[in-house]
Amino acid sequence: MGRTYIVEETVGQYLSNINLQGKAFVSGLLIGQCSSQKDYIILATRTPPKEEQNENLKHQQKAKLDNLDEEWATEHANQVSRMLPGGLLVLGVFIITTLEMGNDFQNALRRLVFAMEKSMNKRRLWNFTEEEISERVTLHICSSTKKIFCRTYDIHDPKSSAKPADWKYQNGLSTSWLSLECIVHINIHIPLSTTSVSYTLEKNTKNGLARWAKQIENGVYLINGQVKDEDGDLLEGQKKSRGNVQATSHSFDVRVLTQLLLNSDHRSTATVQICSGSVNLKGAVKCRAYIHSNKPKVKDAVQAMKRDILNTVADRCEMLFEDLLLNEIPEKKDSEKEFHILPHRVFIPIPGSTVMLCDYKFGDESAEEMRDHFIEMLDHMIQIEDLEIAEEINTACMSYSVNTEASLDNTDDEQPKQPIKATVILKIQQNIGVIAAVAVAVLAAGISFHYFSD
Repeated sequence: MGRTYIVEETVGQYLSNINLQGKAFVSGLLIGQCSSQKDYIILATRTPPKEEQNENLKHQQKAKLDNLDEEWATEHANQVSRMLPGGLLVLGVFIITTLEMGNDFQNALRRLVFAMEKSMNKRRLWNFTEEEISERVTLHICSSTKKIFCRTYDIHDPKSSAKPADWKYQNGLSTSWLSLECIVHINIHIPLSTTSVSYTLEKNTKNGLARWAKQIENGVYLINGQVKDEDGDLLEGQKKSRGNVQATSHSFDVRVLTQLLLNSDHRSTATVQICSGSVNLKGAVKCRAYIHSNKPKVKDAVQAMKRDILNTVADRCEMLFEDLLLNEIPEKKDSEKEFHILPHRVFIPIPGSTVMLCDYKFGDESAEEMRDHFIEMLDHMIQIEDLEIAEEINTACMSYSVNTEASLDNTDDEQPKQPIKATVILKIQQNIGVIAAVAVAVLAAGISFHYFSD
């Protein structure tokens, strides 16, 4: 039995309104959410064509997928994935042609799905769990016959073959989805080790974020002030109306406690490491995740929030490094600190839905530029007044100091030329006894509160 895809009706209208205008084909992305029983597609967006492709495709009469630019489509998927809050993923691709499905179409879509997933996975600070759905969808629509060919592939199996899937439209699919919001205060210290002098500053930062990601993964998550059973229903305890569970609010407040990270099998002590500098990330970021309203589980909601926290911090750092390289920031002198404001988050609603997408704004970008980027990436018209500035411009910043030579570019195993200074790494568990006692007290208070509130 294949997967079933429940699709927002407006997605069907969007796909049917795409005009090939003499082009061989139009391809794009399918965005939504997976669940154990079925998957949900709430948005589709076509891949913007390259300028040189526009001229070439005007003279084509047959749909030849040799012209499907896999690298360009994959980059579009990377850009769009940055704009997805927690809970949403690029679930597959679509293609619209004048011909029905053939082996060349199927093989091209298969390669594209695997290339996209591989590229997006490299940027993530988290991994999919074994229980998660690993199938991704390819949708081929023949514009002349209006036939739909829906297939899925298991991205964890490079040799997987196509499986048929059901494609069903539903009106108002995401009008009642639930949102989770959380403000996370970060203070991440990343030493730049001299033993990894060949690493770029960006790679060092990513390695440091990977260590921080473990804290986020293992943190305690309070939903509306309570620790809930992971396997429980997220809507449990909400009011009932006519036999159906109705949420008193579509929004849930989430708090993250990362101080309770104790592992009896691994004791961390204060260490000293020879460093060429350090990177510090400090500030507050606003995180948001969405989950379907069809008997949602607590663990799915928490997982969506975790991934939004990790994604938004990693994406901002990646965008900052891209901006620094693009603008060719001049080299700093030894021991000189440099401060950069990370781009802050902007949300935009999907028309007719409770779900909002996001983007990131640097300080000198205008609202018109933000609107144009949304339109280019998502192929949907938006209004400037609908832009929701989630954070103040100075909510998160990065500062780094270089005592020797740490460059944004590769250094090719170049040895440091200046005297090396020592930097003390953060002491995670300097006094394990005191921290353990505090942790037990907090946990006991939390359990008591949960027990009596129930």
